[in-house]
Amino acid sequence: MTEEDIAVKLEGHEHEIGSLKHRVGDLEKESHTISELVLAVNRMAVSMEHMLEEQKKQGERLGVLEQIPLNTGRKVKEAVISTMVGAVVGAIAAALISLL
Repeated sequence: MTEEDIAVKLEGHEHEIGSLKHRVGDLEKESHTISELVLAVNRMAVSMEHMLEEQKKQGERLGVLEQIPLNTGRKVKEAVISTMVGAVVGAIAAALISLL
């Protein structure tokens, strides 16, 4: 091998090494980007878990709030019926007393 052949091969190797360094640099950037993406996805998953828990709690509270008008309506109906029955019984009792 002549010095010229060695110089040509050395230049080829230097070019190849430069190319490899560039590729490694690109891979490091991609690896960093992927790591950031993984962290972001992890944070998003944790956030979604918290949102799901909060949704469940809100659903329970909503169920309780929806029952309040139903319970109030029942109590009003019971009061109206009790008042009407009391009025009828009172009227009957008053009529019976006036007949005596």
